[in-house]
Amino acid sequence: MERAGIPTALLCNLTSIAERVGAPRIVPTRGIPYPTGDPSLGAEAERAWRRRLVERGLEAVATAVHKPTVFPVDQESE
Repeated sequence: MERAGIPTALLCNLTSIAERVGAPRIVPTRGIPYPTGDPSLGAEAERAWRRRLVERGLEAVATAVHKPTVFPVDQESE
């Protein structure tokens, strides 16, 4: 998709591997069993976490990069 001019972002918890394989935009997630969620949070806090994750992914695809770049998600109060 990148070669066709469509920017991509990889949401993953193993960012070092994503960097090694050359993923252009990397958004770190949480643990292995629940990369895009966190069952230890309450419903509202988890919803807020997921929203921040998606918003960061959108920011990542809107950013031009020339090498693998990690876009950390702010850890606001949960």
